[in-house]
Amino acid sequence: MKHLPKHLRPRWRYLGVGLETWPTTSIGRRDFQRALWYAAGNLLGDPGSADAKLSVLSFTFDDAVGEGEAVVQVRRAHVEPARAAVACVSAIDDDPVGIRVRGVSGTVRACEERYMGRAGGPSRQRDVALDGADRPAVIRGDAVDVSAESGHVGATRLDLE
Repeated sequence: MKHLPKHLRPRWRYLGVGLETWPTTSIGRRDFQRALWYAAGNLLGDPGSADAKLSVLSFTFDDAVGEGEAVVQVRRAHVEPARAAVACVSAIDDDPVGIRVRGVSGTVRACEERYMGRAGGPSRQRDVALDGADRPAVIRGDAVDVSAESGHVGATRLDLE
């Protein structure tokens, strides 16, 4: 079977996506792909979701920090609906998640060079004082995720001073 001529091949765009959630939350590529398809189906309907053809090409996630990134492939004419569908993902496997589209590119290589590898900068773990007790926390820039009895609590450095 012959390949299609270049002018008949489908054109793609690649979304650089950043993910952020509570530390110790585990998210896999399949879980993210399933949540993405579900959000696209709910927002765009089945025909719109099939036309956009959202597909996760690469995915990395650090469970200890709660940050990750992905490259999502989408058809060129459906970039804006795809961005809206990505924005509709608010939870993956009942774990809340924050997702941000860092940018759109025409090739996978350019997407990885421009938008991947800068997932919020370095993070560190230490104990902080909250409610009169020392608790373990993950610090990312000005954001602090403190481990409490009922789960994690989001705070800033000013809240802990």
